[in-house]
Amino acid sequence: MAARNTKGKALALKMYDALSTEFPDSTCSLEIDCPENLAIRGILSAQCTDKRVNITARELFEKFPDMNAIAAQDPETIAAIIKPCGLTGSKTRSVMAFAKKMTGEWGGVVPNDTALLMEVPGIGRKIANLIVGEVYGTPAVVVDTHCKRVMKRVGITESTDPNKVEKDIMKVFPEDTWIRIGHLSVDLGRKYCTAQSPKCDACPLASFCAGRI
Repeated sequence: MAARNTKGKALALKMYDALSTEFPDSTCSLEIDCPENLAIRGILSAQCTDKRVNITARELFEKFPDMNAIAAQDPETIAAIIKPCGLTGSKTRSVMAFAKKMTGEWGGVVPNDTALLMEVPGIGRKIANLIVGEVYGTPAVVVDTHCKRVMKRVGITESTDPNKVEKDIMKVFPEDTWIRIGHLSVDLGRKYCTAQSPKCDACPLASFCAGRI
């Protein structure tokens, strides 16, 4: 087991260094202006592109600039704005539930606690980890579709289960790289390691990717 972890850590280091060189400005593709707005964007991001989420969220926050304003609205008003993000009914309920948590028991402060964040419907482990990682610098791994695919192809994990992938990443990547490796994986997945027709010949990980060699 120790030998396997040593090998995995060496692979992780090579992967992180190569991706950091390829994508030096890699960052979260959801806009981050304040913790609560990031959480709303995270809710809206389910089965929706980050580009669309950012556009829609700007409109939402222009009309209702804080959680008190959102919590005071009729759900139909919020639904009309966030409709372009899809899953309108469930996302509306989640946005309203989050705003009410913020204006109620959380006292206006987004908790640095994934378990508390996940009490809100629509905030799963991925988004909870994103919030605590980006806002508070808490070591956390964000495993999305791109990350799952990339980590399995490279050889960091053998699983496609997000929770298992997260644990496998945590075993071999240093804590201070956890939040960034998720963003780097998204960049790789979008540019080279696509679900269909990956561009392996041009990929910066081609020389050591398990799916390539």
